[in-house]
Amino acid sequence: MTGRRATISPYPDGPLIVRGDVELRAADGSRISTHRRTVALCRCGLSTIKPFCDGTHKAAGFKAD
Repeated sequence: MTGRRATISPYPDGPLIVRGDVELRAADGSRISTHRRTVALCRCGLSTIKPFCDGTHKAAGFKAD
């Protein structure tokens, strides 16, 4: 892949924000299509669209350093 260098930033009490060229893979090795260069990955474990964030962390009161 060529393009922007990937960065991963934790959003306070929320998801991991991934920017740039990355390739996401499931536990079985299959590729997860992103369709964009910036994605939010779930950290709370409650999202219904894992591995992506759906905002559930807000209602659940998820806290992270």
